[in-house]
Amino acid sequence: MILTLGNISDVATAPTPLERASGMRYLFGDKGYDADRLRRSLLETGTIPVIPGRRNRKRIICYDKQRYCDSHLVEIAFCRLKDFRRVATRSDKLAALSGVALAITVAS
Repeated sequence: MILTLGNISDVATAPTPLERASGMRYLFGDKGYDADRLRRSLLETGTIPVIPGRRNRKRIICYDKQRYCDSHLVEIAFCRLKDFRRVATRSDKLAALSGVALAITVAS
């Protein structure tokens, strides 16, 4: 788990946790992760990106729409984390004492 500031984009922070992860077959992401650089790096490691393209893209992105339907499981996990008030209100000041870390431990 890596905690980042709330005002940093998803694509900017994606390479750091992906370096630590290995052996993934698929990576689910929403349109916030739509970047050619990220897609290239995933394919180089043997991971298939299941990320839809943004609406304003010049080149249409092909992705597995059937598999993307399963991405709701990730959203359900985040909704479960937000059941914890400290996570939903982002009231923590230190990442080491974060409510997110506690909530992930309890929710697992």
